[in-house]
Amino acid sequence: MYGHVEKLAEEIKKGASSVEGVEAKLWQVPETLLDEVLGKMSAPPKSDVPVITPNELSEADGFVFGFPTRFGMMAAQFKAFLDATGGLWRAQQLAGKPAGLFYSTGSQGGGQETTALTAITQLVHHGMIFVPIGYTFGAGMFEMEKVKGGSPYGAGTYAGDGSRQPSELELQQAFHQGKYIAGITKKLKQAA
Repeated sequence: MYGHVEKLAEEIKKGASSVEGVEAKLWQVPETLLDEVLGKMSAPPKSDVPVITPNELSEADGFVFGFPTRFGMMAAQFKAFLDATGGLWRAQQLAGKPAGLFYSTGSQGGGQETTALTAITQLVHHGMIFVPIGYTFGAGMFEMEKVKGGSPYGAGTYAGDGSRQPSELELQQAFHQGKYIAGITKKLKQAA
């Protein structure tokens, strides 16, 4: 809504694109809130990132799904999008594809890990392979002097009231996640 997830997504894309032979694309899911409601929430205009349809997911070799957190879970817009993937599920179009997760929360207790844990169920039902970043980001995972989102489940940021932007360390973690999952996706595709 305020661009935090998009900023992380842009870094994830850069990280994925840094892997030779990998083409990364950004998409956004359809907005479900009315423009009037978005205006009352002081949401800026949507970016020009293309809106994806569920069937377009089958064309990808792997995914890094990102969303803001609402009450410790993925936002309703993303849940509605995944709810529309029943045809893909029936045909097992996403089975065996690697997928990672990233997120934005309003506060440190806002659900960075619960959002990932509850989103994993979507991947499981599709038979996707969840690819966490674990502690592969190294020392950045152990930062204690500055506020830093993210966890072993994936990159993250804290938005606060919407005015806090992703920090340099959070953006570096997002870049790492993109590079990491792209490398795994490439290995899986070559092995197939």
